[in-house]
Amino acid sequence: MRTHTPLGSRSNRVLKRAADLVLASVIGLLILPLCVAIALAVRCTSPGPVLFRQSRHGEGGRAFEVYKFRTMYVDQPEPDKVHQARRDDPRVTPVGRFLRRTSLDELPQFLNVLQGRMSIVGPRPHALVHNEYYKSRVESYMWRHRVKPGITGWAQVNGYRGETDTLEKMEKRVEHDLWYIDNWSLWLDLKIIALTVKCVVVDYNAY
Repeated sequence: MRTHTPLGSRSNRVLKRAADLVLASVIGLLILPLCVAIALAVRCTSPGPVLFRQSRHGEGGRAFEVYKFRTMYVDQPEPDKVHQARRDDPRVTPVGRFLRRTSLDELPQFLNVLQGRMSIVGPRPHALVHNEYYKSRVESYMWRHRVKPGITGWAQVNGYRGETDTLEKMEKRVEHDLWYIDNWSLWLDLKIIALTVKCVVVDYNAY
């Protein structure tokens, strides 16, 4: 049974939140023109909303609405199925394929960070149906919700990004998430942010 994380300390939580606010504010201003261009591209190339909104579990298991640029054609999958994007997924729009490949679809989540519902670094938030599916299949799966979810994380920069089409892949992702939670430091967050930039350029697991 896991009982400790460095983020259980109030001082560490304040430090992480302060870093999130500073970085998200600066990055948000820098990417604003890019976000406007992406929004226009999404709007002009396929019918539907610019933003994709979906409920996810955040810190403490509390539900919140995560924001992304819409990358798929408007679709309503069956709610009891685990639908993950796969390579050459026909649901993904041409613009969406580029956005997913470059992770530009994630940019609206900086708004989630400013709202205090996400952190820049943390376990990636999964769809609610995924949590229901995996919580009884992967040991300590729900421990991921002891901290705020992140735009990027230790699992993602170690190659566990994209479709988890086997239970083993999800187990490895969760293993990395739990290691991050148990070993958090501000320097680790900065390292993950730096590695994320590199992964966006060379990672072929996003589609």
